[in-house]
Amino acid sequence: MLRRVIVDSHCHAWRYWPYQPPVPDPETRPLVEQLLFEMDQCGVDEAVLVAARIDHNPDNNDYVAECVRRLPERLYQFADVDCMWTPMYHTPGAAERLAEAVRTYDLRGFTHYVADDDDGSWFSSDDGQAFLRIAAGLNQIVSIHLPVRLQPMLRHLAEQFPDTPFVCHHMAYPRTDEGPNGAALRDIVVSAQRPNIHIKLSGFHYAAPVGWEYPHTASAYIVRALYEAFGPERLHWGSDYPVVRWAMTYRQALEAIRTHCATFIPAADMDRVLGSSLHDLLQRHGAR
Repeated sequence: MLRRVIVDSHCHAWRYWPYQPPVPDPETRPLVEQLLFEMDQCGVDEAVLVAARIDHNPDNNDYVAECVRRLPERLYQFADVDCMWTPMYHTPGAAERLAEAVRTYDLRGFTHYVADDDDGSWFSSDDGQAFLRIAAGLNQIVSIHLPVRLQPMLRHLAEQFPDTPFVCHHMAYPRTDEGPNGAALRDIVVSAQRPNIHIKLSGFHYAAPVGWEYPHTASAYIVRALYEAFGPERLHWGSDYPVVRWAMTYRQALEAIRTHCATFIPAADMDRVLGSSLHDLLQRHGAR
């Protein structure tokens, strides 16, 4: 019997608020306790903490690991491995650094943010290929931020490593101002042909020119197109908390899918999208 569970596929926790503009509570706003409070209020059972070693937080992998050790039944860590803001980004030794991170943090997956101006060539280099072979050999989920123009490259990687799930952040970055026939959404939908490419249903606030227009009806056609292409097993709701707070509340981030997309996502499929499909995926992955 499939377990019914809500899992946040994309959220963060830091010791210190990393973004501009400054906030009045930088030492408390990004703490994991804030996330857990929101989860409890909204009935969210589990969450994937996507580590990001950005401003003021060079030790974010360690902080997230501490959070997971405290609450292993509720939290998972996707460690920051050589993301675009690190000095190690696409430098030699990436495969070894990934293997060390998996061993150190006992990972089921990791995150890799690709720079917006990256041409993708590193992934076909010897270093890039070694990095992905380690990811496959250690049975990792790859949580990836990349510009939408690199979707063809992602499809090639997914074909090369068919047992490795590649999970795209924030709906893979379509834009509502392009409309239903926009090039970005069309290219993302093509990627559904590769059965190991998944999409996080998060980041509504990035898709629209005005990010705070809850319930984001302007983005509904994007969710529908992704649902029809990827299905409930490869779509995973996420909040982007606490970053999302500039645009909407945690509950609104959840209800944008659970309530406002229920007209075209049937209840059984909605259960999978809201978390049970991701819960099952997480149980299948991790270092052997």
